[in-house]
Amino acid sequence: MRTMGGSASGMGRSGASGGRTWLRWLLLIVFVVGLAFIFVRLGEWQLDRLDQRRHRNDVIARHEASPVVDYATIMNRPLGEDDQWQRVRATGTFVTDRQLIVRYRSNDGKTGWEVVTPLRTTDGRTVLIDRGFVERQPGTDFPTVLPEPPAGEVTVVGHVRRNEQGDEKATTPQQGSIRLINSDALATWVGTPLVNGYIGLLEVTPPQTGGFQPVAVPALDEGPHLSYALQWFAFTVIAGVGLVILIRNDVRDRRRARERAASDQAADRAGETPAGSPRATTDDAVDSRS
Repeated sequence: MRTMGGSASGMGRSGASGGRTWLRWLLLIVFVVGLAFIFVRLGEWQLDRLDQRRHRNDVIARHEASPVVDYATIMNRPLGEDDQWQRVRATGTFVTDRQLIVRYRSNDGKTGWEVVTPLRTTDGRTVLIDRGFVERQPGTDFPTVLPEPPAGEVTVVGHVRRNEQGDEKATTPQQGSIRLINSDALATWVGTPLVNGYIGLLEVTPPQTGGFQPVAVPALDEGPHLSYALQWFAFTVIAGVGLVILIRNDVRDRRRARERAASDQAADRAGETPAGSPRATTDDAVDSRS
């Protein structure tokens, strides 16, 4: 009776353990599937970034190989990404009393500032000109007096640039400075409608002073996006393999536990007990008396 009770109790424990195991597997599967979905989406996002980078590189290379055109042929509509970095030419007169310093800029690994000045063109429109970048020396503040642009009629050649987007505070002039160049946001401050976007200056005739450097064209490389995508996909595979190994180990441990339980039950039915146990000692004594 004791053996039957012990067997029934063992079967009950085994059933409860099996139920907990299945529940753990189910939760793990749900977790890993959710994790794999996130990893795959992140990998796809990096591949999308890679496609955008390649497209941008193609646009830049095509524009750099094309001739300089009149700004009005490009900047006569809201600008798109494919319009950027086209070289254009404009002729007009700088509006010297509406200059702004553009703070916290970077260029070719350096940090500093830029100056944006409206140019009233000979066709009657006004376009913003980013006159270039000046490196900020360590321990110095941003200048309060900006270099004056060339007087009289000038001809500028530069890159077409889209409006920069960001917080309203970054595009609103405050004490003669801004952080982002946006023609729509600056039109009211300048006091006249502005051409959409702006021109990043490469050269001006007559030349300007002030130590300005042209803003560098983005590097024509693909960046780390492909390697990042492969890493995310690798994480997905690792998560799946880890789940399989865990379940396989659980199955192996349960099989071994069942084999041990079956062996113990078989020993009980055959009346076998391990040598040295109390039951074995009593049986040996009875046999010796008889």
